[in-house]
Amino acid sequence: MKKKSYVVVGGSSGIGWSLLQQLSAAGAQVYHYSRSASLPAHIAGVKHHPYDVCSDLFPTETLPEQIDGLVYCPGTIKLVPFSRLTANDFNKDYTLNLLGAVAAIQACLKPMRKTKTGVSIVLFSSVAAQTGMPFHALTASSKAAVEGLTRSLAAELAPGIRVNAVAPSLTDTPLAAGLLADEQKRKAAADRHPLKRIGTPTTFLRR
Repeated sequence: MKKKSYVVVGGSSGIGWSLLQQLSAAGAQVYHYSRSASLPAHIAGVKHHPYDVCSDLFPTETLPEQIDGLVYCPGTIKLVPFSRLTANDFNKDYTLNLLGAVAAIQACLKPMRKTKTGVSIVLFSSVAAQTGMPFHALTASSKAAVEGLTRSLAAELAPGIRVNAVAPSLTDTPLAAGLLADEQKRKAAADRHPLKRIGTPTTFLRR
């Protein structure tokens, strides 16, 4: 990965944070965009740029001339009964999960097309998009939209740019902290999986 340039949006914690560390260790140059710079600023080879997915225009002037890969990490977990959800709740989730990904991809397309081979876009979905789960209406609908975008762009941008989405189950990250707040919750979550354990950012990225 040496001499390659990657854009990571939302890598200040969880899986994105672990990804930044692995790309840095491999010698890549990483352009990181998020609201928080407290952790990524201390990783070698990572250039942080402040960016709020929900309110800012993507700062295209900060991008490198060529991009080898883009990873869009932001996500939400808001488990609420459907009857209590508002249109504003759905708008916020779609803005973060879908429209933020659209903005990042459109900003990066030109420099990605300058890279000759091996260009890749990775988006994040959720198991809830394909598996019916109670109280997951927000996550399931917005992440299903991400999967639809992924399939469409995979066809449209091929063969020059690969587009894929990964759909993690519950992973031990700050985003899922409320669902893993005590040992009883952790055990119940682990028991729902065949391996009887909860995923971690490091083990997830090894697969």
